[in-house]
Formats: sequence, structure tokens, C-alpha cells
Amino acid sequence: MGKRDLLPASRRAFGTTTAFDLTFRDDAGNTIPHMHSSHKVKTVDYFATRPVFSLEEAARALAPPRGRAGAVERLKHHLQAGRLKLVERGLYAVVPSGIAVERFQPDPFLVAKAARPDGIFSHHSALELLGVAHSNWTQCTLYTARRRKPLAMTGVTIRFLDYPDPFRKESHRQLGVRKIERRGMLLEATGPERTLVEGFRRPALAGGLEELVRSAAAFPTLDLDLLEAILRRYNTANLWAATGWFLERFRKSFGAPENLLSRIEHNRPRAPQYLDRGQRGGTLAARWKLILPEVIVRPGEADES
Repeated sequence: MGKRDLLPASRRAFGTTTAFDLTFRDDAGNTIPHMHSSHKVKTVDYFATRPVFSLEEAARALAPPRGRAGAVERLKHHLQAGRLKLVERGLYAVVPSGIAVERFQPDPFLVAKAARPDGIFSHHSALELLGVAHSNWTQCTLYTARRRKPLAMTGVTIRFLDYPDPFRKESHRQLGVRKIERRGMLLEATGPERTLVEGFRRPALAGGLEELVRSAAAFPTLDLDLLEAILRRYNTANLWAATGWFLERFRKSFGAPENLLSRIEHNRPRAPQYLDRGQRGGTLAARWKLILPEVIVRPGEADES
């Protein structure tokens, strides 16, 4: 069997073409081609590979004769036909066949990616993409160089975050980042090591400390060298301490050696601190000079030696 036979029939029927690069169907179901230059993507192919997209992306990919205005016209036709849903001005989602537009809810991760293609998903969103989130969450968060107002969707709000100071330089942003496939799209998210540290830094964005610890405990493994590199990049005493406490608590799971724990302990706070600034009460983890909520230090939940 040749490579061509491996493609679904629908994709074989609507491959790229050198003659007709922009098509739409009229109300009778007829395909109406628009002539243009060679090797551009047909509308139906674009919809098949871009579940959510921006007007700018569509104009570049489809390259209609009148540029952006032509793309607006074509997309308006598909909106009226119920094949697209307008998420917000300039942002479109492809409606799956057989689903009414008003009942369709686009994937918030793909919406966020279309709104900010440079985005790196973080905190609880990273936990979800990494497959360890303990609970569902009502926020989707990602770092971006171009911050914008939150985007409210049904049941979830997308928040676009500035990069933390240690990662503002473009050359630093990929430290501890992974590529993850979702519905045929390649997304970037902070990996387990950076998600753990940044979750301790801003627990509310990770669903709270209990959600963070329960979720992170399910990581299959941690790259301890990378984890230490991320801690050094932040170089914040309570992040050193929180991470040390976590590694000691789940020592059997992640195999943190004593020499690493000792290095981390050397960077702990000089006096006891609350991990969560809004916290009152709790239990002192004496080795780490950290006061932790009772809910994450219950007996019987750890696996330390």
C-alpha cells in the first residue's frame, strides 16, 4: 500500500491543488472554486487541519484574490452556513458535522492557541495537558509575549499571562517546556518540573496547593537536574523549600538523593514562612522552614522513606 492510501478518503479527495485554492459550497451543496496562484490550501482542507483559527492565519493560508477582505467574505459565508462559529471578533472555530452551532463549544486550549500562537500553557492547564490534573478547572492559562484581556467562554475563562521575570528573555522561555499534541495541533506547555515550581509560586493558578500536590504526585518521573536548573533560575527561598518538601515527601516516587535535598535545604528561608501568602495556620515543615496547610500534610498520603 502506498502512502497515498494511508490518508482518509476525505483527505485524498480534497488535497492541495495548483488550480483551485479557495472553495466554498453554496446552499445546494455545489463546490464553487476561486482561481488563484499555485500551491495554496483549499478551504475544506484548512478547516480539517485548523479546528480553531484567526482571521490573519486564514488570510495567509487561503490567500484569496482580495487578501484579508476576500478571506472575510469567504468566512462569512461559512458562518452563515453553520460550518463556523465566531468565538470573538477575528477568531473562528470549525463546527463538527452534525452539531448545531449554538450547542458547539470549542476546545479552550485550541482557542487560546489560535488567539496567541506563541503561547505556552502553564499551571493547571499544563497539569491537564500532561495528563495528571486531579480535578477539572475553570481557567485556562498560558504565557504570551503579547498579553491581552481574558477571553470568557462557557464554563472556562482563558487568561493570558506575562512571562515571569526569569523567563522574559526569549532565549530563556523554552527551559522546561514540552510539545504536546491535542486534536492534531501541537501545543507547548511547561513540563512537570517547571509546572511544579511555578505552581508553588502561584498556587491559585494551579487550582490551589492541594490540587497541585495531588496532581504533581502523579507525574511518572521528574528530571531532577532540570528541576534544580529551574529553581536556580527563580532563586527564591520559598520555592526551594516547597520543592524540597515535595521531593522528600514523595521520595520513593521521584528518587531524590540526599545530596540534592541538602543543596535545596541550603537555599531555604532563614525563618519560617507561609508557602501561600493568604494562608493562616498550618503545620511547620521544620527542615524546610515552611508552614504548610494541614490539607497537604495529612498522615498517610506521603511515600517518603
